[in-house]
Amino acid sequence: MTVLAYGVATWLFLVGLYGIVTSRHLVHLVICLAVTQASTYVALLAIGYRDGAAAPIYADIPPTQPIVDPVVQALTLTDVVVEATVAALLLALSVQARKRFGTCDPNELGVLRG
Repeated sequence: MTVLAYGVATWLFLVGLYGIVTSRHLVHLVICLAVTQASTYVALLAIGYRDGAAAPIYADIPPTQPIVDPVVQALTLTDVVVEATVAALLLALSVQARKRFGTCDPNELGVLRG
């Protein structure tokens, strides 16, 4: 199971990276960055997965029962919040670039700067 999850994480990372490299629009670039970030969610959850483990609620679990590591889940939630913040900021910058320069093409923005 974990090999499949690592494969999915790698695939998501490569698809997002390909989209970032070939992007011709700022909004597309932000979406591809979000796909690349989603690969970290899958990788973190694959790292924290334990076969046959229970949720980390210690009130009713016997001491011999294996549990899932709650730190990995907390890191994944933090990763989601950071990615949402970064995406919102980049989308706001894309809107401002469109208003100021009249284009969302990153290649044309470099020409306008000089």
